[in-house]
Amino acid sequence: MIPEVKPEQITVPTPPKTIGQKLKNVGPGFVTAATGVGTGDLIAALVAGVGFGTTLGWAIILGALLKFYLTEGIGRWHLATGKTILEGWHSLGRWATGYFGIYSIIWGFLYGAAAASTCALMMTAMFPIMPLWAWAIIHLLAGFALIWTGKYIIFERVMLVLIGIMFVTVVGTAVVLLPDIGSILNGILVPRLESGSFLLVLGLIGGVGGTITMASYGYWLQEKKWRGKSWISMMRVDNSVAYIVTAIFTLSLLIVGAEFLFGSGIKVEDEQGLITLSVMLADEFGSIVQWMFLLGAWSAAFSSLLGVWNGVPYLFADFVRTLRRKENVSDKPVSEKDPAYRFYLIWLTFPPMLLLFLGKPVGLVIIHGALGAIFMPFLAFTLIWLLNSKRVDIDYKNGWVTNAVLGSCILLFIGLAVVQFSSMF
Repeated sequence: MIPEVKPEQITVPTPPKTIGQKLKNVGPGFVTAATGVGTGDLIAALVAGVGFGTTLGWAIILGALLKFYLTEGIGRWHLATGKTILEGWHSLGRWATGYFGIYSIIWGFLYGAAAASTCALMMTAMFPIMPLWAWAIIHLLAGFALIWTGKYIIFERVMLVLIGIMFVTVVGTAVVLLPDIGSILNGILVPRLESGSFLLVLGLIGGVGGTITMASYGYWLQEKKWRGKSWISMMRVDNSVAYIVTAIFTLSLLIVGAEFLFGSGIKVEDEQGLITLSVMLADEFGSIVQWMFLLGAWSAAFSSLLGVWNGVPYLFADFVRTLRRKENVSDKPVSEKDPAYRFYLIWLTFPPMLLLFLGKPVGLVIIHGALGAIFMPFLAFTLIWLLNSKRVDIDYKNGWVTNAVLGSCILLFIGLAVVQFSSMF
């Protein structure tokens, strides 16, 4: 009989020591940040550029900094305690895991259709050979097929390719527009709140790479076999590089809006506005620039879809495992082979196909919006609670700076939640 291999007996690779070695090993942070940067962030940055030029660049930098602290807190919890974030939430009471369970079911059903439709919109603009619903189904099935294989390394490499495409194409588009570097630096270094920009500033700060998938970060660390406190330094480098790249990408979108549409009177309000902008870029600079922009937008949308398809099923599988376990102790880590993981992957892929033809039911949309509006303050609040408690060794507890930043996140996201609630009624 082959003896069972316990989690603590799994061989853990040695963490890299030098900054060069650490940079060669970055990966999970890019996956987390790219998953959170979808077309909603593209539109918010473009709208900011169209309406206010580059004066709101500081809000993008601040948003990336806040998301770094949130993701770093999740990674530090996993590495310092050996427990998942679901175990942490469950230790706070059943209310925490109950909230996640309800939210994940409704969110997954609605997100699948929305994400696939966004990918399809960009693909239809580039290849108008099929209707939008057909492209949407193709993207759903492509995401399902890639993640069903259960090979994290393949998923990460595909994500890094998509990140490279979206970074090069969108930053390249910004460079083509020959921006004023002085005005960009002024917008980053001198925070200003222009008249009528308050809600947009809240959206920029709250939206730079921030979704439920941030909570998946620890599972991606687990897949990379980054285990134990010795990996915390590597994890911080991983996060830092990821959110620096995210900030540059989002700033490039701000520049596109500022340099090309500022003062023109043209509005970019939804995903269709991205298509309109691409046509204008073609008229001004040629089809190559148009394709660069569309390809970057598609890469952002599809990388978000893939990140959700891989990451959120971990959370759901851990949720099911946590409810079934009688004792609050870690056992075999959840994996992409778990039945609950595969159930949620199916849930993300096939039921949402109905919404492509039926539209979104109003009741579910309202509940989804209400639960989603409080997820980020919930995450910040629970990280403050967990990482200041006796559950974490004193050397790995929050410092006063981290507590201040996470506290600011709570206030910010409560403000965004109020805006979200008011827009639903």
